[in-house]
Amino acid sequence: MTGRVVLIGAGPGDPELITVKGARALGEADVVIFDRLVAPALLDLCRPEAERLYVGKEPGRAAVPQERICSLLVEQAMVGRVVARLKGGDPLVFGRGGEELLACARAGVPCEVIPGITSAVAAPASAGIPVTHRGIARSFAVVTASTAGTAHAPDAADLGRVATAVDTLVLLMAAGKLEATCRALIAAGRPSGEPAAIIQWATTPEERSVIATLEELPALAAAAGIGPPATLLVGAVAAVPAETAALAAPLAQLDTR
Repeated sequence: MTGRVVLIGAGPGDPELITVKGARALGEADVVIFDRLVAPALLDLCRPEAERLYVGKEPGRAAVPQERICSLLVEQAMVGRVVARLKGGDPLVFGRGGEELLACARAGVPCEVIPGITSAVAAPASAGIPVTHRGIARSFAVVTASTAGTAHAPDAADLGRVATAVDTLVLLMAAGKLEATCRALIAAGRPSGEPAAIIQWATTPEERSVIATLEELPALAAAAGIGPPATLLVGAVAAVPAETAALAAPLAQLDTR
């Protein structure tokens, strides 16, 4: 008897940002295989008897290989279990969900994808930064910063190719290589004085952000102790929170009695 796999996007951090459909699927699962950035409170949505298996990847530490995770999904489903694969953000945005989807398809295991809110847009939004804004930014791109400064990586050219192609650039997994990433963007043609922001632990009570120029951001972020997980945004829209605060200040001074 073959069960099924459901790839569920857990959202960017706040447990309330999971979709209704994702929460329902989580509550129907026999086994939940979850990642490091999944909010612990989401596991409370599981049935008490559901098995919980942690397969999170942490920077600089040994992790469960992706091939083993794919095999685990198939193995659990092949014995008739409903498997919830709970992944932070959206499972198909730099989450290797595509590899897991293919593994299920090759094994003949039914697999459903329930999209989640990606941190690529949620992190800037939580910090008051729109990725698009009329008159300022009409386009945005999402890339990974994991290969920035790594000349021999297979996708090392991606950053240079997209750097100046859009108004707003969002880079995931940037905190660990922030200085190299900002340097690479400037070398690729982004202005050194362009506004940029980095947001750590977006949508959670621990959220912190630093907004500066692209050139100054690495030093200021380091001074603030910003580290993973964090999202980097580069573009004029990063200056919107400062303008919003300036406009709101006179309103706060009004006597509304």
